[in-house]
Amino acid sequence: MSLARLVITAVTVEGRSKSAVAREYGVTRFWVQTLVKRFETEGEAAFEPRSRRPHHNPRAVGLELEDQIIRLRKTLTRRGLDAGAETIAAHLATAGVSPVPAVSTIWRILSRRGFVAPQPQKRPRSSWRRFCAEQPNQRWQADITHWRLADGSEVEICNILDDRSRVCIASVARVIFTGTQVWQVFLAAFGRWDVPAEVLTDNGAVFTGKLRGEGRVALEVELGLRGVRISHSRPYHPQTCGKVERFHQTLKKWLTAQPRAATVARLQRQLNRFAVYYNTVRPHRALGRRTPAQAYAARPKAVPTGPIIPAHYRVRHDKIDRWGAVSLRHSSRLHHIGLGTRLAGTPITLLIDDLHIRVIGRHTGELIRELILNPTRDYQPRGLPPGPPKHAAATPRTASRSRPNVPPAAQVKAGRRPPDGPRP
Repeated sequence: MSLARLVITAVTVEGRSKSAVAREYGVTRFWVQTLVKRFETEGEAAFEPRSRRPHHNPRAVGLELEDQIIRLRKTLTRRGLDAGAETIAAHLATAGVSPVPAVSTIWRILSRRGFVAPQPQKRPRSSWRRFCAEQPNQRWQADITHWRLADGSEVEICNILDDRSRVCIASVARVIFTGTQVWQVFLAAFGRWDVPAEVLTDNGAVFTGKLRGEGRVALEVELGLRGVRISHSRPYHPQTCGKVERFHQTLKKWLTAQPRAATVARLQRQLNRFAVYYNTVRPHRALGRRTPAQAYAARPKAVPTGPIIPAHYRVRHDKIDRWGAVSLRHSSRLHHIGLGTRLAGTPITLLIDDLHIRVIGRHTGELIRELILNPTRDYQPRGLPPGPPKHAAATPRTASRSRPNVPPAAQVKAGRRPPDGPRP
């Protein structure tokens, strides 16, 4: 039995005084009076426990401000922009709202109005492994994504993002990107944002030829000449380039809310307009709600510190095939270097300095072969002296098969040539 029921029963049923009941149960006389009045007006409902929550909260968000939050949410979503609680708080501050509700308060308002869908399948933030450059231009992330024009044709968009400030370095559209065109995008970015210390990409064919065994591509060669380090994520792990991957999502969300571009030129104009908004207007969550342009200007810029790698120098790891050779592409032509069948399956390292090539055993460090590549020949022979002619070993066999008792004329008639005589 609850204490409220005991108190009310003692006063109303037993007829005891309110003061005596208050002294016996260790409560105030005012609370006894309150319970009795509640029982007289509500009956049995007076026995149920009541919430201690105050009836009014002077710090509660007003209905007008709630409506303003919902309008912001709808407007940002319609424009294809981020419309999370932190973004809405930043827009409220820009609009002059004071005090700005807490981010958690805005989130609860959005949840109560049905604008937040629960996502229990997502990993908690505590499980994320983050890395971030210390200075602007210390590392750029680059990647290529796909988009469709109004007629359904597919084009490619090359995005470059600064790892520290999240500045959109470049966002360029092409029907399809070649290695030379990717380098042209970087070259134009150098003129505006200076040369970075490092570039991080995935293993796309325009970024590296390592996985295909074709040596360095145009981007790797040109960056090496400028002392820019280039690194690549491991295959099938886009999280390494997570910042530019997330930028793809933000860009495509905005493009979806725009009229679908009919040509690559119109799409490029949309990309330019978005880059200006993204860099100078949109507050970024990872930057303390600053814009990327503000974060880029806040610190000194990094410069290239890597070694200068000559254009024609590269290192390649391979294995000798079963025919005793290894293939090498030079100046868009494929060559085969002979190494001997006895070394088939041996892991090797090729040190390539233009036409000067050295083949070294990967595990032993032994120099297997050193040569100057002949670009006019497909196969590069080892230069060994020729072996015995094949017909010399075949002569005894031919003689043994000949019939010694048959005269030469009969052999000629049978279609066989005499061993020593001229061809009839």
